[in-house]
Amino acid sequence: MSEHVPAPVAGSPVEDAKPSRFGRRRSMQRRKTVTFGDASDVTTSKGWMLVSLGGLFLLWWWFTRGPEPILDEKTFPSPFATWDAFVDWWRDGYRRASAWEHASASLSRVLKGMLIGTIIGIPVGFAMGLSRVLRGIFDPIVELFRPVPPLALLPMFIMWFGIGEESKVNLLVWASVWVMIIASRAGVLGVSGSKVHAAYSLGANKWQILRYVILPNALPEVFTGLRVALGVSWGTLVAAELVGAEKGLGASIYIASRFFRMDIVLMNIVIIGVIGALMDLVMRLLESRLIPWRGKS
Repeated sequence: MSEHVPAPVAGSPVEDAKPSRFGRRRSMQRRKTVTFGDASDVTTSKGWMLVSLGGLFLLWWWFTRGPEPILDEKTFPSPFATWDAFVDWWRDGYRRASAWEHASASLSRVLKGMLIGTIIGIPVGFAMGLSRVLRGIFDPIVELFRPVPPLALLPMFIMWFGIGEESKVNLLVWASVWVMIIASRAGVLGVSGSKVHAAYSLGANKWQILRYVILPNALPEVFTGLRVALGVSWGTLVAAELVGAEKGLGASIYIASRFFRMDIVLMNIVIIGVIGALMDLVMRLLESRLIPWRGKS
């Protein structure tokens, strides 16, 4: 026979030692059983981010202005020289244009190129992931032209579209559209077949499958493609502004390099990096708001 254990009396040490239901729930939330490999558990550490940025700045100062400088400041300016160039650029502008005009011109070109590339790339990528016929049509075209660097097409784009804004924006479209096609196709092909079969068994039609199953599951890959396309577009900006651009960060880099103004060159490179990082941060915030299910399905 089992031994009878009396129930703890309210207020007794045994009862007080029992954690409440709310306390047990919070304790379970604090002690996750799986951390390695769980995407929801990996978040940006603010402290280590500051350590990383501080380390980069310290290395920059050490190589250029340390006790024994490794780099010549004429070829690689120090943080102080770069800051002085930024102050002059912000106050007086450069090449008869203000700082805001240079930055907004480049930002406008990047956003236009990415927008057009996204509008073209996402439907093509979805079509390649949903139809054998359309994948057979588009796959050779994508794999043939995707490895071609935008800089190689710059002379042809100038011949076709002139030296105005069209050639620059179209070059950025070329840089971003292939990334969006590949990302969208990967997102569609990564949808679990069991989810599609379950939706069909519940009576869903093709439009409902696309709207409620395929699109939500493909969005994480699409957002990853947007972030990659953003970086590729900024990387192509200097090439896009090589010819016929009077305003823009890439144009400033090209003109300053001709006069060996490395402080202006490095200053514009840092500005491009900062703007690109801020845009990527915005993309991360949108991603966390629009697809909170990422890494949880």
